Amino acid sequence: MLAATVARFSPDSPLDGLEVGERPEPEPRENWTTVRVRAASLNHHDLWSLRGVGLRAEQLPMILGTDAAGVAADGAPVLVHGVIGADGHGVGPDERRTLLSEKYPGTLAELVAVPIHNLVPLPDDLPFEEAACLPTAWLTAYRMLFGAAGLAPGDRVLVQGAGGGVATAAIVLGAAAGLEVTVTSRSAERRERALALGAAHAVETGARVPDRVDAVIESVGQATWAHSVRSVRPGGTVVVCGATSGDAPPAELSRVFFNEIRVQGVTMGSRDDLAALVRFVARTGVRPVIDSAVPLARVRDGVARLAAGEQTGKIVVLP
Repeated sequence: MLAATVARFSPDSPLDGLEVGERPEPEPRENWTTVRVRAASLNHHDLWSLRGVGLRAEQLPMILGTDAAGVAADGAPVLVHGVIGADGHGVGPDERRTLLSEKYPGTLAELVAVPIHNLVPLPDDLPFEEAACLPTAWLTAYRMLFGAAGLAPGDRVLVQGAGGGVATAAIVLGAAAGLEVTVTSRSAERRERALALGAAHAVETGARVPDRVDAVIESVGQATWAHSVRSVRPGGTVVVCGATSGDAPPAELSRVFFNEIRVQGVTMGSRDDLAALVRFVARTGVRPVIDSAVPLARVRDGVARLAAGEQTGKIVVLP
């Protein structure tokens, strides 16, 4: 089968470690099944893997990808939950949590093997290309907004860094749920795009927000951390899911404890969270924002676009 793999680590130029070629099909495994991938999508996790973060040299070549939608062995359309080991299904209770492409081969392939429990049925009106955007970025945004931050209609939220998959998902989901969404970006074009997607306010990175917010969706890290801590109300929450600009500078601890700010980390979500997200999307009619789509054979083009930060929304890969 055709697959995109980490063939070697390249910390400074991640595309140098990417190869597309033939790999063995998944072998049968008890309590697992094989999904024929109809669509996958890219995440920053793929770039980190190419740089050598979270993998060991003896695991190479490793198939990339954490997101996929496709057809199960019985012909049913399904969405793949890419977290393995969080609930013990298919691996036993003692295995630590990993994501597809960390211990087990990922989704940037014609076939992917996962525990049967990790399959979520797809509604008939949700295309594979849109569904494939949900399991990482959209699931993370969903859990950040409604789980970690506990936001409700009318609450205010700041989304740092318009354009990325999590940020775009947070804008669309937050607006659909009745939140007052403020977005930051250095790009005037991306600020306009955020407003078109439902944001109430869009300001330059680091600029004062119209009102202090109940929660901040923080995925940028070093470049925005101080602004996040200064923009949240006393008693509010900064929810962190990544650090695409690097780890944070000084943690502003005096501001954190004096204003009783809660800092909460999030990595994706559970299989039940993903099923709830699918119901939310089906019920509200909101859909993932797709930046572009590339065939698996030309996945390098998509990874290059992601690495350059040129995308708005998700980059989809079609086997």
